[in-house]
Amino acid sequence: MLSVEETIVGTEAAQIPKQRGESLLETAVRYAEERHWDVFPGTWLEAAEGVQRCSCGQVACAAPGAHAARPDWATQATGSATVARRMWQKQPTASILLPTGRTFDALSVPETAGFLALARMERMELALGPVTLTPDRRMQFFVLPGASVKLPELVRKLGWSPASLDLTALGEGAYVPAPPTRYGSRGAVQWARRPTAANRWLPDVEELISALAYACGRERDR
Repeated sequence: MLSVEETIVGTEAAQIPKQRGESLLETAVRYAEERHWDVFPGTWLEAAEGVQRCSCGQVACAAPGAHAARPDWATQATGSATVARRMWQKQPTASILLPTGRTFDALSVPETAGFLALARMERMELALGPVTLTPDRRMQFFVLPGASVKLPELVRKLGWSPASLDLTALGEGAYVPAPPTRYGSRGAVQWARRPTAANRWLPDVEELISALAYACGRERDR
């Protein structure tokens, strides 16, 4: 697994994962500036009686410090590096969230199925986009927008019931947390497959669905 601290040699988007010692502000600005992803600040972690708690105030928050802070987050998201800088200057420890359904959708699967599918895709030499790994043991494969609409029928064509697989598509109205956002004490979001200049052009869901559905089917039958 690749670490968020790895540095990619090269130019332009290839520089994104260089995050050791970088602030959330600097990272958010670079996502907007170098990858042209929309970004918006989410909740953040606050110390309370020696415990890291989510700024939302919910003691049992499911994603502490890693979810939207406002109901109108979709209108807050921006692709402007200047606006992103201004937003994180107001709250420097806010999580970095990326809205889906704009420059990309995300296919979300369990970690074990994700790594199985990733290995299979690499053997097949498929062109892959970035892939994140979250502390709640989910992987998100970035694909072209529109995947959330296509996914159910594609799964049916492969002989599966969409409800039978732990495979979902995040599109318009959803978002994913970006590295190095932290989930409370559980750890930080990482890149399982980092963004590079080579994978700026994302695959379509049709190119990845077979490997992902197979891996999720294996996971289900274990």
